[in-house]
Amino acid sequence: MKKLICSAVFFSVVMTTPVHAADIEAKYAQSCATCHSAGVLGAPKKGDSTAWEPRVKQGSETLLSRVVNGYKNMPAKGLCNDCSDDDYIALIKFMSQ
Repeated sequence: MKKLICSAVFFSVVMTTPVHAADIEAKYAQSCATCHSAGVLGAPKKGDSTAWEPRVKQGSETLLSRVVNGYKNMPAKGLCNDCSDDDYIALIKFMSQ
């Protein structure tokens, strides 16, 4: 029984992880890429670890608050109105790596 439960947990994680990653990539392309792929109005570019490092050091609560409420030139919710807090955190991680 224990083996069956472990297998079920393992396969549920394996099966859902790529879908979630693809979902985050789609949300990035739909809502974030316009500014974060080109660095529009000072937005840190996706993958630019030097630009993201000081932001990431501020912590996920600060970054989440700034995404949800808007910050400087970024509109509230970063134009992703159907994103959850978990989606925003995943998007920040996706862009900062």
